[in-house]
Amino acid sequence: MTLQEMIQSLDDLSRPEQQSLLAVLQTKLLESNCHDTGRKEATFWQGVLNFRTALQREGLIFTDEDFADIRDRAPGREIVL
Repeated sequence: MTLQEMIQSLDDLSRPEQQSLLAVLQTKLLESNCHDTGRKEATFWQGVLNFRTALQREGLIFTDEDFADIRDRAPGREIVL
C-alpha cells in the first residue's frame, strides 16, 4: 500500500478511529525523537498520549462533574500558636 492509498483510506475511518490513529502516530513519532536525541524528559508526554489513546479506544468520557467533589475542602490541621 502506498502512502497516498493510506491517506485516502483515512476517509473510511470513523472520527474516533482517526483520533486514535493520530494519537498512536504522535506516540511513535515522539518515541522516535526520544531515541534519536537521547532525551528522557519526553516520556511524560508519551504517557499522556498513551492515556488519551486508551481513553479513546475504550470510549471513556469524563467531565468536570466527575471531579467536582474530589477535593478535600478541610482547612487542614489546626495551627497551635
